[in-house]
Amino acid sequence: MIGLSQITGLFGAAGKIVDAVHTSAEEKLQLKNEFTALQTQVMSGMLEYEKSLVESQSKIVTAEATGKSWLQRNWRPITMMVFLLLVVCDSFGWLVNRLADQAWTLLQLGLGGYVVGRSAEKVTAPIIGAIKDFKRE
Repeated sequence: MIGLSQITGLFGAAGKIVDAVHTSAEEKLQLKNEFTALQTQVMSGMLEYEKSLVESQSKIVTAEATGKSWLQRNWRPITMMVFLLLVVCDSFGWLVNRLADQAWTLLQLGLGGYVVGRSAEKVTAPIIGAIKDFKRE
């Protein structure tokens, strides 16, 4: 998926093209304003998408955490604790075989997904609010 920095870079490049166009300063300013409005609209849409994605993930985790089955409520924490135990054992050389690269990748995804998901959940709403305030001005 395209990130915010890539969108900013794309619109920055478009702004440079506008600067190179042989036209009046007023027309250049109008084009730049239109690009800025379009960039804000695209970024707002992306943030709305990210917000809905985080909300969906949050609903899944909430449903699991409030589920009737003990295993349904606890499988994520158990999985991460097992990986933590494996990392400690691997670090001290207590495992017969070292952890494979795929295990480290899985651990990074598990921890990263949790940390990034929680961070995005906390940050998305203020950013969307700021963009909506900017659009009203």
